[in-house]
Amino acid sequence: MSHDDLRPDARAYLDAMAAQPRPPMNDATIAMMRQVPPEMIENMLLMFEQPLGELGEMRDVTMPGPGGEIALRLFDPREQRRPGPVVVFYHGGGFVAGSIGTHAPLAAELARQLDLPVISVEYRLAPEDRWPAAPDDAEAAARWIAENGAAFGREFTGLVICGDSAGGTLTLVTTLALRNKPAALPVVLQVPIYPVSDRSKPYPSAEAFGLGFGLNTPDIAYFDEAYGSDKNDWRASPLLADLARLPPTLLVTAGFDPLRDEGRAFAAKAIEAGVQVTYREYRGTIHGCFTFRKALPSAQEDLTVMLGLAREMLAQAP
Repeated sequence: MSHDDLRPDARAYLDAMAAQPRPPMNDATIAMMRQVPPEMIENMLLMFEQPLGELGEMRDVTMPGPGGEIALRLFDPREQRRPGPVVVFYHGGGFVAGSIGTHAPLAAELARQLDLPVISVEYRLAPEDRWPAAPDDAEAAARWIAENGAAFGREFTGLVICGDSAGGTLTLVTTLALRNKPAALPVVLQVPIYPVSDRSKPYPSAEAFGLGFGLNTPDIAYFDEAYGSDKNDWRASPLLADLARLPPTLLVTAGFDPLRDEGRAFAAKAIEAGVQVTYREYRGTIHGCFTFRKALPSAQEDLTVMLGLAREMLAQAP
């Protein structure tokens, strides 16, 4: 794929980032980020991302988790609704950054376009809490939400597991865990968005797009080191698991993403295992595009297409 195939908005965004380089990802940078008030980080991100937009209700709930309380936030375009599925959402950030707040605009947009309640999960982050803290929290949250719709003033009938980047990995891992040991409600759809699916070996896209495309190889190396996972364990590399009997899967990648080929490989293996898979690769764009929708207007169009596919798959669910 030629660099000439980059969309104009993606190229302009990358040029702007190159003109204002940020500090390298390391423990010192993360420590500094932890000292910044969350609302300041969220306001800075609004330079690139759309605002939250209209909602019928937002509600904060806490639940007991394996390492302490887990914060959850409900996003719903309706104040009240009939029983139906709920989206459990895990934010991205390389397992070291991101939050309910940084990904609130994306969660709200998912809720509006799917016309479903979305519950975003504040799982533990590295390097303070290393693997498997994040997948432990992600699984615990999905199980708790399945049993506690009343805490959100709603009745849930099924789970849609969704997340972007690191959250896409948690989507895959959680869905596998709930296949192995079902929760109180079935998973009716999983939507991993440009996920990490296999850290056990290198893929060509990691080399092709590892510098200058937004998610750089040194940052990925730091995320891996800080997270501290066993890369040969399916809870870090879900591609290594047996993928049979997974629920319908909508897997999304970006054409200039170093993680692209991991996503392709997961989709292919899942299809071979008999899973209903819709694979969508957005050509000409980059990792993280759905959280840069102000800077990348084409990403809004991509997101709308993706959520239309999700609605179609949900309509076919038993």
